[in-house]
Amino acid sequence: MLKHGNYTKAAKDLYISQPYLTQTIQNAEKELGIEIINRKSSPLQLTDAGRIYYQYLNSLETEKSNFQKQILKYSSPNKTVIHLGVLSSLGTYLLPLFMRKYLSTHPEVKIELHEDIPETNEKKLLNGEIDFLLGQNPETISPRLTVYNRGTHGYFVIIPKTSQFFQQGKKSLEPNSISIKNLLKEKLVLTTHGSAIRRQVDYLLEKYKVNSNIILESSNIFTTAKLATSGLGVTLLPESIYITPNSDEYNIYPLPQSIISLDYFIAYQADRTLNQDEQDLVDSFLNNIQESIDQDPTLL
Repeated sequence: MLKHGNYTKAAKDLYISQPYLTQTIQNAEKELGIEIINRKSSPLQLTDAGRIYYQYLNSLETEKSNFQKQILKYSSPNKTVIHLGVLSSLGTYLLPLFMRKYLSTHPEVKIELHEDIPETNEKKLLNGEIDFLLGQNPETISPRLTVYNRGTHGYFVIIPKTSQFFQQGKKSLEPNSISIKNLLKEKLVLTTHGSAIRRQVDYLLEKYKVNSNIILESSNIFTTAKLATSGLGVTLLPESIYITPNSDEYNIYPLPQSIISLDYFIAYQADRTLNQDEQDLVDSFLNNIQESIDQDPTLL
């Protein structure tokens, strides 16, 4: 209801019938003796009492999840639970490169993903709420963390046909053929502040003293890629994001690593001693990512 503002769309999203959803809410209101939904508003909204009830239900879900995590070590003493933080768009690329192989040799391990922005996941790691953090560009990460880098990878620019630098009929442009400063003066579509990629782009904007013209920002790098290829503006993407060449709509322009690059890393608390399953996870990350790239260069 909070998302859609009406019963029909909410029921469809929940894969239940609209009458069943209506009856469920009415039963809850009857049991509590309050109105949860303000039916006079359009779109529908929660009443003040409904917001309190919603927060209560959320707290129950959190408590249940925490309870299940704590009790697991007693109900399944041979099961290791590893909490892994990663930005969702980065996880889309990194996790398939090593996770299947790792879990196939460690069936006793359960992985709990915490998909959030790097800043939030780093705080969780420092507070002991998660065990590991996967990220990119560890330069600014806390010294209280042990960090293992996977290696340096590059970036490329998507130049849509709406840009003055677009060249019809060319899938990829020659490296160093366009000034990065001039590209940064174009209309830009970027990831939001807080991401490792945005920090690097902001550094370039400052380095070249460019007053940026940012048309739109998104927390999802795949959204920025789609917006750029549709012609909204120029964007910078790491090599891990595969873009299908389309010489009629946009060019792909590789950037030298001397200008901008990224390092994938895995981190954990520096004062922590890893058990064997955890050490194997670190080793799997370091070894299998490079192996996957070597076997299939199109991953970059």
